[in-house]
This record gives sequence, C-alpha cells and structure tokens, in this order.
Amino acid sequence: MKDVHAMAPPVAWLPLGRVGITGVRKPLNIHRADGVHVLAASFSVFVNIPETKKGSDLSRNAEVLAEIVDQTVIRPMASLEAACAVIARELLNRHGYATEAEVIAEAEYFRGMGLSDEKRSLENFVLLARAWARRTNGGVEVRKAIGAEAVGMTACPCAMETCRSELEKEYPLLKDPSMSSMPIITHNQRNRTRLSLIVSEDVEIEAEEILDVIGEAQSSPTYAILKRGDEGRLVLNAHRKPKFVEDVIRSVLLLARQQFARLPGSTEVVAETDSEESIHKYNVKAEHRTTLDALRAATLTPNGTK
Repeated sequence: MKDVHAMAPPVAWLPLGRVGITGVRKPLNIHRADGVHVLAASFSVFVNIPETKKGSDLSRNAEVLAEIVDQTVIRPMASLEAACAVIARELLNRHGYATEAEVIAEAEYFRGMGLSDEKRSLENFVLLARAWARRTNGGVEVRKAIGAEAVGMTACPCAMETCRSELEKEYPLLKDPSMSSMPIITHNQRNRTRLSLIVSEDVEIEAEEILDVIGEAQSSPTYAILKRGDEGRLVLNAHRKPKFVEDVIRSVLLLARQQFARLPGSTEVVAETDSEESIHKYNVKAEHRTTLDALRAATLTPNGTK
C-alpha cells in the first residue's frame, strides 16, 4: 500500500510548524491527596513536519492519546499538565521525523466555595494545561504550562465616580468627607480571567493557588448559590473593589509575584482577562506576558504605578 503521507509534497521547500488533531475528549484520572479525580478533558496534539513529507501521520496522535490517557484508569496521572508532558514526549517517539511536539488540554474543574461555610457549593472552573517537547543534542527537553480560568465580576470605577458626582448634586450630604469611601452604584461586568505559568517539567504548581490569585484580583468571585442577604454582601464587596480590566490584569501579576515567590525567576507568566460589558455593545480585553524575574524587578510606588 502506498504511504501517501510519506510522499514528497508539491511544494517541497516549505516545512510546517504545527500539524495535528484537535478537540479529542477523554476522561483523565488524576491522583490527588484526597483520592482519584476524573477530569473530562479536551486534548489537541501537534507535531511539526519537514519539507520532505507530504502529511503528518495523524492516526499516531490518536493512538498516543488513547494509550496514555486510557491507562490512567489503572495508573492515574499527577496532574493535567503532567499528562500533557508525557503525551508530548511520546509524540516525538512516534513521529521520528518531528523535532517539536505540542499538547494543549482543558478540563472542567469543581471547587467547594461560598460566601460562608453554610452556603458552600461546588463551583465550576476551567483547568488549562500545555506542554512542549523539543529534540535537543542531549535528548528531549519538555516545558509545561499550568493555568486556570475563573469567572467573577467587576464593578466599573469610572461610572462609579460619575454617578457619585451626579448624586452629590441631588444629595449634598454625599460631599461630606466621611462619605468618600461609601460604595456608589455603577455598572457591572462578568469578568473571565485566565492565568498560566510556564515552567520546566519538574516544577509542580497547584491549580488552587492560581484560582486564589484570580479570585482576589477580580472585584468579586461569583457563586451558584446566593440567598438575598448573600447577594447584597457580594454586590457591596464588589463595589468596594471597583476595577477596570487593566486593574484586574495588574492585580493578577502582582498577586502572582507574591504567591509564587518560590518559583524560578525564568517562570513565564501569561495573564488575560475579558470583560463582558453590560452597558456597551462590545467587550473589553487586557493581556500581558512577562516573567517572574521582570515582576520582581518592578518597583511599585504607593499608588501602584511604576
């Protein structure tokens, strides 16, 4: 049988950087301190191909995923990102012509949270993982990314101050200095923030730490179960921390610098946040990529500017 994939391509001088399969859903068993958890994960896997090869052997990608992920029923993995690293290594074993492999995964994650211990529920988040494997003179080098996404809320500081000025005309007592810290009405946004850390294969980071950073950076987390009193507390808490998306992203970076002080300075930090606007017909986005070394070198003045 003719191997069409191995034939020379019509444009032989052009190699391709990333070819693979996407959106493969698999149950991944993860071993945690409190037992084995099953993640409903979605995987995308890629390798590069040289200019001499017409196509990638895509069935090998599916085989690698099936063999490694299915085996976690018997031998659970330590984490989603650890699974990505193992898969990336094996992709290079199966694709002898490839020099680079990449694996991307997402999985739904549930965490017990609430405004009080009496109102806790399992809140849903997204775990993010990635791994890159590259052939080197000494073998294979692997890097991985550990991340998470959380949906919370923000309260707009600009509209808040505009409303304060308007309300002071109607209610002059609001001009009293004692009222300066009083939360004022403003419009709110659903905020979706992602934070990922890119590290060497041997570094371990808990997703819970990343979710803590994101939750603190937003005006407030949001919850599935809120009674009337809880709704009032949440709204007041959020309006006491009004934030633009720019504020959220800066808070994420500052908190990451504190939370991950133990990690090497070469650790890459990738943050992005989306504001799903309530009064505009568009959304707002902010993102930044840096290293812990750069964040540690930044000197902040009392008002938070460099």
